[in-house]
Amino acid sequence: MTTVPRNKLYLLLIIACAAGYGWLGYSYAHRHTALPATDVCLWKHATNLPCPSCGSTRSVMSLAQGEWLAALLVNPLGYLVALIMLVTPLWILADLLYRSDSFFRFYKKAEEYLKRPRYAVPLLFLVLINWLWNISKGL
Repeated sequence: MTTVPRNKLYLLLIIACAAGYGWLGYSYAHRHTALPATDVCLWKHATNLPCPSCGSTRSVMSLAQGEWLAALLVNPLGYLVALIMLVTPLWILADLLYRSDSFFRFYKKAEEYLKRPRYAVPLLFLVLINWLWNISKGL
């Protein structure tokens, strides 16, 4: 199986992070207005149940405001999303400036590890637990 070329991966991740920052800005702007909240979760619209990542935006916004416990209670995956959104663009920028591929090597190694059942199964179990928790909270 071939891996996505470095530059395409970097471009895709930069676009994804930019979209994420745009969505956070949009959500933050609408959080303080009388406009109804925008719910874009296709899974929730189709099944009327939250997906495992429902609440991640609110969690990241809580983290940005220093509300650590609120972020954890809304959705613990928000911590992972925030970390990825902070580290990824900076690491890619450093790679481009220093003409390195350290992020790309890290990505390939992480991909390798996550294909192994001893890592994938516990992670999937944690996502399932988070999903059940989201359902029980009525997100």
